[in-house]
Amino acid sequence: MRHRSVEEHLRSVRPHPDDQAATAWDGSPAPDQVDPAVLGALLRRHGWQRRGGAAGRYGRWTPPGPGGSGTSLLVPESRAFPDSDDLLGEALIALARSNTPSAREVLIGLAVPSDEIRWWRDIPTGPAGAAPWTVEDQLRAAARQMLLAAALANRARAGYYGARHRRPAAASLENVLVGSAPGGRRLTAFVPVDTGRALAVRLHQALYATREAIDYERATGGMDAFDGAVEAGVSRELTEAVVALVRGTEGARIAVEWAPAAGVPEGCAAPAEAVEFSPGDLPVLRAAGARYLREEPAMPVRITGSVVRMRRSGPRGEGTVRMQVIAGAEVGHVRMTLDEESYRIAGHAHLVGLPVRVHGRLESRGGFRRLTGASGVVPVQVDEAERDRLLKSLQENLDFFEEACSGED
Repeated sequence: MRHRSVEEHLRSVRPHPDDQAATAWDGSPAPDQVDPAVLGALLRRHGWQRRGGAAGRYGRWTPPGPGGSGTSLLVPESRAFPDSDDLLGEALIALARSNTPSAREVLIGLAVPSDEIRWWRDIPTGPAGAAPWTVEDQLRAAARQMLLAAALANRARAGYYGARHRRPAAASLENVLVGSAPGGRRLTAFVPVDTGRALAVRLHQALYATREAIDYERATGGMDAFDGAVEAGVSRELTEAVVALVRGTEGARIAVEWAPAAGVPEGCAAPAEAVEFSPGDLPVLRAAGARYLREEPAMPVRITGSVVRMRRSGPRGEGTVRMQVIAGAEVGHVRMTLDEESYRIAGHAHLVGLPVRVHGRLESRGGFRRLTGASGVVPVQVDEAERDRLLKSLQENLDFFEEACSGED
């Protein structure tokens, strides 16, 4: 495995504190909530340098970069130091007022104990180090794809998910905080330990498994390692995310850094080295993604759902039905073709506000959004509250049903 030492379209579902004015960030923790050891670990992680101080009592820290000598923080080594709260309070105010980007990241790590996921892209530079504005959008989109792939793997193991599990997986990203650096070359996601540690662990393991599978293919010419990598969380969705991250660059890398306040998860390395990918990995990643798509089997299912749209080319014969899934499959909607009798049953159930139950096979082609071999369509009784809701949905979508009854294509 190749690594090198390390010197974020991803939507920020919770805003990153970006006010650079000389006022304290409202989300800063109180001094009595800060562990001096955690603050020291975060400062070191984000490039701050300890430059002396009273041994065993406090340390003097300066920010990274050539301009760091003019600013310093006094951080006690433990709460045994008599003036620890005063020093911690002054350090927090100085961090909130600092123009150093890493100061904001340290404050986030203190306020919300988080595992940090970092992405770097080596992209060609333009005049004066500038980059096209699309570069940052590409980085954010790739990073979001990667987080979503890890969230999907936490729901179930599969080589290809399509539409399955997508809604709950996306919901699990709602507490992730996002910070960025100018130029579209670096992105950081803060994943709260309380709600998202499993996400960070899964991504960490899946990235290593992806790297190892690529190296195995290069050494042997075989793709077998990608089959076993599914258990670690590798999928078509993840390989596509890595492709999106690397495409158009000279290389990219991803690292997961564990929250100092929570320690290292069981079975994970500390420190975890960044996993690196290069443009030369793209053909293998694309081939693996195609393999996952091709080999993910169709699933026999029994789905219960409400009919939301019907269409057929004439007054008789088979027709196409779109159904909102209530139970039986981890997808939001499915489409199916029904014979004349089943189409009639579905239409009557739709008119009286009842869901239907249907058997069939959920096909991977099309993203598990199509049911083939649909049969056994029967209405399902529901309580009055659910029936009223379905009738309201019918009224809101009445134009669809009238269109279907008219026989227009």
